[in-house]
Amino acid sequence: MAQPTLIIMAAGIGNRYGGLKQIDPIGPGGETLLDYSSFDAIRAGFGKIVFIIRKDFESRFRDRIGKNVEKNIDTQYVFQEFDRGMPQGFVSPPERTKPWGTGHALLVCKDAVTTPFAAINADDYYGQTSYVSLKEYLEQARDTESAYDYCAIGYELQNTLSDYGHVTRGVCEITQDYYLTRIRELKKIQRFDNEVKYETENGEWHGLDPKSVTSMNMWGFTLSFFDELESRFAAFLEKNGKEMKAEFLVPEIVGNLIKEKKAAVKIIPTEEKWFGLTYGEDKPRVQEHMRKLLDEGVYPEKLWK
Repeated sequence: MAQPTLIIMAAGIGNRYGGLKQIDPIGPGGETLLDYSSFDAIRAGFGKIVFIIRKDFESRFRDRIGKNVEKNIDTQYVFQEFDRGMPQGFVSPPERTKPWGTGHALLVCKDAVTTPFAAINADDYYGQTSYVSLKEYLEQARDTESAYDYCAIGYELQNTLSDYGHVTRGVCEITQDYYLTRIRELKKIQRFDNEVKYETENGEWHGLDPKSVTSMNMWGFTLSFFDELESRFAAFLEKNGKEMKAEFLVPEIVGNLIKEKKAAVKIIPTEEKWFGLTYGEDKPRVQEHMRKLLDEGVYPEKLWK
């Protein structure tokens, strides 16, 4: 049985954070959230880690993160460049500065992945048991003639918010047996005292159930997802290729596959507390969370011995 692969999307620019949060130290020995994610994946039994990064900070990334991870697991680096993975004949608009989104990020990994795989964000902490659940599911995942066999880790919305501004979340609707029926990518979710609300494009605020099941972009896929990404990206570019900010996003792709009855997506609930680096002000709280986990023995003081 092949060990699954973990893809970590680490090519973001970090505009709201104010710097490269992928390599910002969080732990007592200068560890980053990426270090803890990699450590959790190795402990859970993943067989390979693929980092999606930008070419312009490859050397810094390898020196800061890669040198430790490479000693413990098969590691590969993939660059999310504008024209990589593009359909023949398409060229990105020269004035576009924003990457094409998480769907494109995964697509450029196609040649680096040969097993069922998980995909996560670089700036999020997902919790040790979430990796175990994902790895165990992916080892048994099998597509059928009727549907692809995918999964996602589900968090409570109230446990995923920042105290310092709005966030984007994939709010899930699920069946009684925990299969995803719909995912709404809401871009401006914020806590107001004891309420959670989101803002629509026309400026109206609507309430959300704080216990809503939420995807934090911790996905599990079989290799069939790459074929879907390839064909759908071509269609996306045909429609949106001249837009400066249009993004090809994994939650929207998954949502469309469910709507078309091409994929069954199992939501695996977790009691883990998610936290992440969205704003610079998030850092002290994240450091506090990590200190608590170290005190509880979840991680050793020196992560990479």
